[in-house]
Amino acid sequence: MRPLRFAALGDSLSEGVGDPVGDAWRGWAALLAGGLAEQPVDFTNLAVSGAQTQDVLERQLPRALALRPDVVSVIVGVNDTLRCTFDIHAVAERLDQVYGALTARGAVVLTACLPDPGAMLGLPGALARPLARRQRAVNTVVHALSERYDAVHLHAAEGAWITDRAMWSADRLHPGERGHRQLAVRFHALLAEGGLATGVAPSPEPEFPAPSTSAGLWWLATAGTGWVARRCTDLLPQLLTLAMDEMRHRAWGTSARLDLRTAHAVSAALAALSVAERQPDAA
Repeated sequence: MRPLRFAALGDSLSEGVGDPVGDAWRGWAALLAGGLAEQPVDFTNLAVSGAQTQDVLERQLPRALALRPDVVSVIVGVNDTLRCTFDIHAVAERLDQVYGALTARGAVVLTACLPDPGAMLGLPGALARPLARRQRAVNTVVHALSERYDAVHLHAAEGAWITDRAMWSADRLHPGERGHRQLAVRFHALLAEGGLATGVAPSPEPEFPAPSTSAGLWWLATAGTGWVARRCTDLLPQLLTLAMDEMRHRAWGTSARLDLRTAHAVSAALAALSVAERQPDAA
């Protein structure tokens, strides 16, 4: 029998940023791979830092399909929320295509909802709330599509692990080794419940000592600052506009309208996918 094949698609979270081993990133997906089966697992990490849903659809998906994976993780969307071009309709359509193509090939798809980046970075409320609203929209879409395609879904957008600083790296956006292990352990538990993981669960305990506070601050002031700047440069002007809109609505007592607007956009995006799915049958 051939080895079980596992491929990871997505952005820096699945690439392993925050969990360095030597000169490379390891991350939760690599930790999970060792526990998927009793025999060695053929693991390929296609995730790339900074990737958006369009990158996964156009660049990573074709490579994943060529690998014919048995299990494939697709965790992406945070970088979409950090762009001025954010469009929940486009995000939903791309994820629908990715999940659909993989499940059509018989792969078990792993998905997750994630905490919003504004809260993780500790941004002021007027700046954080628009990002939180976007991330909730992405999470709602991921929830709905995960159910549609019977994906193994991890609820990672809330819980004690978010506020536990020991779980996170210096940049506050990526898990540290302990956080990556937490994701691997939780995914393994979900897969084991369904009989889809037969190997030994990853250990939740770190293998390496956590970086010192000074090392973490140095990384944040050098490489980390550059990472955030590259992700948010085109968003900043729009985010300031969104923040002004946020403060104006709070002053008027109409903040609920912003939440309703986002909810309607998500509902419309999912409804459009349902209509598109029915059209071939109607023809």
